[in-house]
Amino acid sequence: MIWLKAFVAAFLATLIFHQGLFGLFYLADILPKAPYNMTPVGPLGVPSVLSLAFWGGLWGLPLWALVRRSTGMSHWLISLAFGAVGPTAVAMLVVFPLKGIAVVPMMIIGGLILNGAWGLGTSLLMRVLGERPAPGGRPAA
Repeated sequence: MIWLKAFVAAFLATLIFHQGLFGLFYLADILPKAPYNMTPVGPLGVPSVLSLAFWGGLWGLPLWALVRRSTGMSHWLISLAFGAVGPTAVAMLVVFPLKGIAVVPMMIIGGLILNGAWGLGTSLLMRVLGERPAPGGRPAA
């Protein structure tokens, strides 16, 4: 059940925190594209934002595996660092080149910020769903 919660929290964190911050950047004219992209993507033709949220949900599993035993500030710092670095590195080094998207420094900075917000949001939503890091470094049963 905990892994389903991690997926759901990360899926929702994509829609709320990642895309919410994306929207703020768009409104501030920092980003040229609007959030919540509804353009269908293959092979199933689902809206792009739902595909992104699905992958965000999957990224939530290793994120929770890393932070579920940490408490205090280290919990939040690991959430921020993993969120910022993991998905951004995969996007910039694997996904974008496969799609023929040129990576520029501003995209890297934006990815680190947006995905860092996603990582923090995922851990926050896990708390909303009733999960807490296990005290003493042991995972909760």
